[in-house]
Amino acid sequence: MKTIFAKDTDVERKWHVIDADGLVVGRLATKVADILRGKNKAIYTPHTDTGDFVVIVNAEKVRFTGNKLEQKKYYHHTGYPGGIKMATAKEIMEETPEKIIISAVSGMMPKNKLAKQQISKLKVYSGPEHPHQAQNPETLNPGKQ
Repeated sequence: MKTIFAKDTDVERKWHVIDADGLVVGRLATKVADILRGKNKAIYTPHTDTGDFVVIVNAEKVRFTGNKLEQKKYYHHTGYPGGIKMATAKEIMEETPEKIIISAVSGMMPKNKLAKQQISKLKVYSGPEHPHQAQNPETLNPGKQ
C-alpha cells in the first residue's frame, strides 16, 4: 500500500459554523484547530493545508472554567522598552471577545508559516450574525457541557 500525500489541488474545502454559546474556550479551540489543520479528514497531510473554513458566532457567550475569567492574563509587547501590556480575560471579553478565541486557537496551532495560512480561515464574530451565508456553511455542534 502506498502513502498518499495530498496536494492543494486535491483538497475540497467546506465551511463550518459553530455556535460558541456556553462552550468552554479551550475545548472549543481544540476542535477548531483540528478542523483548520484538516485533522478531521482522511487526506490529512502535515505539510499541506487540508483544512476547512470555520465561522464562530456568539463569541461573547463563551465561558471559562474556574476563576480564569478574573485570573487569566493576556500579555503583548508594543516593541518599545518597558512596553509590555497586560489585560485580564474579563477586560478583553468586554472589549473584543473575538480575540479570546483567536488567541486560544492560534496557541494550539504549530508555530510556522503554514499555521498562519490555516489561521486565516478562521472567522470569529461576537454576535449571532455572520456574512458568510453564500458559502452554504454546515452547522457543527462540538458538544455543549
